[in-house]
Amino acid sequence: MSELNNSNLELASLRSRALAFVIDDLLITFLIVIVFWDTIVTTTDDPAVVLAIMNQFLWPVLFVKFIYHSLFVWYYGATVGKIIVKIKVIDYNHLGRVSLLNSMFRSAGRILSEMFFYIGFLLGFFSEGRQTFHDKIGRTLVVDV
Repeated sequence: MSELNNSNLELASLRSRALAFVIDDLLITFLIVIVFWDTIVTTTDDPAVVLAIMNQFLWPVLFVKFIYHSLFVWYYGATVGKIIVKIKVIDYNHLGRVSLLNSMFRSAGRILSEMFFYIGFLLGFFSEGRQTFHDKIGRTLVVDV
């Protein structure tokens, strides 16, 4: 962490990270709605049918989230939400670009955190470097641009 202090990088605030999260989730939701619009509009009012359709979308949504977060963090250092709020993801060890493998680990860890009531996100409040579970798994930090 002393390298972080010496390089004039500032950790992203939890507020900016939360805003980026909301933007990214809205974007992914919008994309999923567009792709599956025909199925969505034909849904009846039967709760069992609605639940079955939601379950049908689970794997495609998880896949889209995994690919989106992995590729954007690896290639750009940030997702669309992070770009908008001017934060980026960097490698914890050398403070540079995140490797594709670490980006994929980070994305998988993020999905796991979401699946278990967002508990992994709470680590950001209590850990050095404001690292969430997925930051620790991916060996990353989120900093201001």
